[in-house]
Amino acid sequence: MTTQSVHIVGMQFSSFVRSVQLCCEEKGIAYTIGPEVNGQLMNPGSTELLTLHPFGKIPVLVHGDRHLIETPSICRYLDAAFAGPALQPEDPWLRAQVDQWTAMLALYIDHAIVRRYLLEFVFPKGEAGAVRQEVVDAAKPEMTRVLTLLDEQLAEGDYLVGDTFGIADAIAAPMLDYLSGLPAAEGFLVDRPRLVAYVDRLRKRPSAGKVLVAPTFR
Repeated sequence: MTTQSVHIVGMQFSSFVRSVQLCCEEKGIAYTIGPEVNGQLMNPGSTELLTLHPFGKIPVLVHGDRHLIETPSICRYLDAAFAGPALQPEDPWLRAQVDQWTAMLALYIDHAIVRRYLLEFVFPKGEAGAVRQEVVDAAKPEMTRVLTLLDEQLAEGDYLVGDTFGIADAIAAPMLDYLSGLPAAEGFLVDRPRLVAYVDRLRKRPSAGKVLVAPTFR
């Protein structure tokens, strides 16, 4: 096990950066966050960031002279390389379930909740900076589908895979926290009490108190 601190390349408002941060907090890993590496600014899509990530995305984990990309891979590495509470079960089948959910969250569920829906409210592209209602309406069917999927999964336990917080929950938490804080999204949650209780459970964890904070977009 290693004790060396890590650096999370990216901005703290990013839901995926927050997922990596949650894993660090849960395991007690020392870390820093920011868009700079060795004094060089690594903005998303920039030529500089392309030296670390072939698609210019964040987060990137820097650990000593190594760097790692893609949130599920980063979280699995942190869990394996550092001491602290396990974020993955030992049982192969349950671990595969965690991997399955991390993949669905990072791909399909993030796309439905964050890319297609939430970002329209955060960075609206309508006339005079208005939210484009037609974009919001187009995103609603898939939002409904993925939230129902999550709500049904939570019938099996307090967390996405069983009764223990894990990597899948670290990836789900930031996007669901943002969604729950958006007044326009209240209608999606009112008929999903398991999902509402899950978000509340996540928010009450000590790690969330340090990570799920009001974002600063800059």
